[in-house]
Amino acid sequence: MSPLSITRTLPPDATAAALRADVAEGLSRTPKQLPPKWFYDARGSELFDEITTLPEYYPTRAEREILRATADRIAATGARTLIELGSGSSDKTRHLLRALTGLHSYLPVDVSESALRAAGEALLAEHPGLTVHALVADFQRGLTLPKTPGPRLLAFLGGTIGNLLPQERAAFLDSVHELLDPGDALLLGTDLVKDEATLVAAYDDARGVTAAFNKNVLEVINRELGGDFDPADFEHVARWNAEREWIEMRLRARDDLTVKIPGVDLAVPFAAGEELRTEVSAKFREDGVRSELAAAGLKLTEWWTDSAGRYALSLALRI
Repeated sequence: MSPLSITRTLPPDATAAALRADVAEGLSRTPKQLPPKWFYDARGSELFDEITTLPEYYPTRAEREILRATADRIAATGARTLIELGSGSSDKTRHLLRALTGLHSYLPVDVSESALRAAGEALLAEHPGLTVHALVADFQRGLTLPKTPGPRLLAFLGGTIGNLLPQERAAFLDSVHELLDPGDALLLGTDLVKDEATLVAAYDDARGVTAAFNKNVLEVINRELGGDFDPADFEHVARWNAEREWIEMRLRARDDLTVKIPGVDLAVPFAAGEELRTEVSAKFREDGVRSELAAAGLKLTEWWTDSAGRYALSLALRI
């Protein structure tokens, strides 16, 4: 068997069908909204990579600091299989792969086959004894894992769990419980509640990179569905919702306008000042994370933060 194999569990047209469904449903409702996954075409991924280097955007640096400091302690799980959801370029997992000396298999999961192939080939060059079995899949639409040696460590990094609404998080954590066997572990990255100014700045940087990233979803709709959005008609908005403890990214129409989207047979009216929500990014507290994990049959056993206490990695065992 080749050390790199790729299994596609998504039909070839699944991404296009999901985009049509999300745009048709999200832009027909009041208030209007879209899920954040549509930011990440090739251009959106480039912009996000740039965001992670900005001085205002601390989560990536904070998570990297924790991974470097705790990799050996994470390795103490004895994991022989590492599963990573939303793996992308697999950059963050390199710290884990170096520490997990007994690792047999790495299972990256992503919707992009090209990203999985590039990451898998790069990792095999660095770790020639590793077996990489990549899965082209959407982890929110059900996931079946191939047989691999245990114990297994499932990593969900980057604070991506914050993009899920509370009911979606509960369903996701339930699905993690079903994927894992007793004694397997979940490594979870969560951004933490902190002062509003720091949070808003992370999503509204001075150079306007996040604004361009936010507006890129309009370009995706134009390209894929024939829409006639003009990004200049919209203003980037980042707002802290103190009651729900999450950041909301929105696009605010500057004037009354109507957007035509032939690919879903829609004409979408916007009133001046009307907002389209494009992302929720929840922030967490340790007690809340512990409670949400416990509700899904996962026991938090380790809680690590960066030196500034801005971000956390937690380790939870399937019980």
